[in-house]
Amino acid sequence: MTSADAGGAEPPADDADTGVVAADLAPDDLAELLVNGDLEIAGRLSDASNVTLLAEVSWNGLKADCVYKPIRGERPLWDFPDGSLAGREVAAALVAHAAGWECVPPTFLRDGPVGTGMVQLWIDDADSETMVDLFPRKKLPKGWLPVLRATDATGSPAVLAHADDPRLQLLATFDLVVNNADRKGPHVLPVVGGPVYGVDHGLTLHTENKLRTVLWGWAGEPLPEQGVEGLHRLRAAVAGDLGELLAELLTLTEIAALQRRVDRLLDRPEFDRPPEHRTPIPWPPL
Repeated sequence: MTSADAGGAEPPADDADTGVVAADLAPDDLAELLVNGDLEIAGRLSDASNVTLLAEVSWNGLKADCVYKPIRGERPLWDFPDGSLAGREVAAALVAHAAGWECVPPTFLRDGPVGTGMVQLWIDDADSETMVDLFPRKKLPKGWLPVLRATDATGSPAVLAHADDPRLQLLATFDLVVNNADRKGPHVLPVVGGPVYGVDHGLTLHTENKLRTVLWGWAGEPLPEQGVEGLHRLRAAVAGDLGELLAELLTLTEIAALQRRVDRLLDRPEFDRPPEHRTPIPWPPL
């Protein structure tokens, strides 16, 4: 994505000493920071299966932490042979933005110290356990929805559950649309007083139904109103500017599959039920 795609905004005055942080920037200025700022690698997230780097991006006195995933650090996947995982992450973010859903952190494709890759704003102070967690089977808290019966580390009966939260329900709607094959608990990042973000969207937008998620608690229930409104926006966007942007990241068959999913969900706006012919939960879920 070019700086023009990012908004091409004029740099703000140097706010390094004024208390301005990345989250306070206008969207165009934040995009300018992430896309055109100087990227300096600070470390590597060792738990990730592909090369995932923590970096600092700086521009005109502003700084922000971000995740940088270079394409050259990706491990080839037989079932996702086309494009790149970084490109799919950017495509998923474009879908969320076009729908008007604030459920994916600002995410862009750019050059960096290890080559072209995805950069995404780092979300501070998020605790996934406030949204997805494992509980003793008879002590499920009020306001939580069970997903899977399990056993804990001691062998005692437990249940995997998630919060019954409208922000999380919107993220689950997004996962349906992008056909997310890897929605694990740690990929859910709630912000206190703000949205619930989802991250790690490399395994999305496949032509086949690959939905694997820990957010099955609303199976069979109606989609939220905000989700349906976003689907209407997406239907128009995919046929226009969004479709052109996605064509640089996905195959034409993947874009057509996205259109079919949007149409299907508008025709029958309810959450899918878990499939019985394959594993519906990613592993490990937490």
